Amino acid sequence: MSTATAPADERLAPAGAVRRLLGRPELGAVVGAAAVFVFFSFAADSFLRASSLSTVLYSASTIGIMAVPVALLMIGGEFDLSAGVMVTTSALFSSMFSYQLTANVWVGVGVSLLVTLALGFFNGFMLTRTKLPSFIITLGTFLMLTGLNLGLTKLISGGVSTKAIGDMEGFPSAQALFASQWDVGGVTLKVTILWWLALVAVATWILLRTRAGNWIFAVGGNDAAARAVGVPVVRTRIGLYMGVALCAWISGQHILFSYDVVQSGEGVGNEFLYIIAAVIGGCLMTGGYGSAVGSAVGAFIFGMTSNGIVYAQWNPDWFKFFLGAMLLLATLLNAWVRRRAEERR
Repeated sequence: MSTATAPADERLAPAGAVRRLLGRPELGAVVGAAAVFVFFSFAADSFLRASSLSTVLYSASTIGIMAVPVALLMIGGEFDLSAGVMVTTSALFSSMFSYQLTANVWVGVGVSLLVTLALGFFNGFMLTRTKLPSFIITLGTFLMLTGLNLGLTKLISGGVSTKAIGDMEGFPSAQALFASQWDVGGVTLKVTILWWLALVAVATWILLRTRAGNWIFAVGGNDAAARAVGVPVVRTRIGLYMGVALCAWISGQHILFSYDVVQSGEGVGNEFLYIIAAVIGGCLMTGGYGSAVGSAVGAFIFGMTSNGIVYAQWNPDWFKFFLGAMLLLATLLNAWVRRRAEERR
């Protein structure tokens, strides 16, 4: 005689889904992005135009390309204050190497990649060898690169900007990869949007589907415990810094092949925008928590706010005020979300 099986309580499935949703790092950022979108939809008549959306997406992508690796680095419990000027360094090396040697610009692009990855390795190596806080290590790199960018450009080019390389061999093909754009239905979409989305997808796959992703969360949560269970802490941290360097190279090439020349003083202060986008997207300053998708939402909020203020014809001086307010609110919300998630476990 068969025994009847008691039906499962259907309330358990929705509750589990709700718990998972409330535990997502990017939840607060998604809610914030929706609020910002609705706000500027009413505050600025031109905000909902297709051309305005393309401008917002482009602004978001230029920050988002760097916010993705910075978010992974913060999940791993570290910072990189040299990320902003490293973007400029990669562009300067690519431009000046090609121009001075009258070589195909792809040669300069390749040399720039090697130099930028070496800078990322240097940050990670110094961090793991000296045991100094990443704030000190990368602040030193930031200051050195700021001086190097300006001094080397003046020494080689005789000014604060590089020479134009738009007529050199290989420029059109490199521009197609790093700085092309398409008109779709009257809307201009730039290739940085594709780079941004691709990086978000790859970073999400790494975090959620690979052993390296487990290592990143473990190192950021408790590096001593991670080391005790066999996590390669040193290799993970160096890899994270090299990931930041790789994306800095992509951003630097975009700047170079968009404008043909590079200003040596660019990039100073942008590192804070990358960190802000990551924090607004759900990353905790203490590490061990966050997501790549959240950093993308944070960058999108940045794009909406920076352009929404212009479309609303407000004084742009207020932008930093809104940025600071969003950072504080996001930090408080992220801490609350994590506490709630931990209480439900």
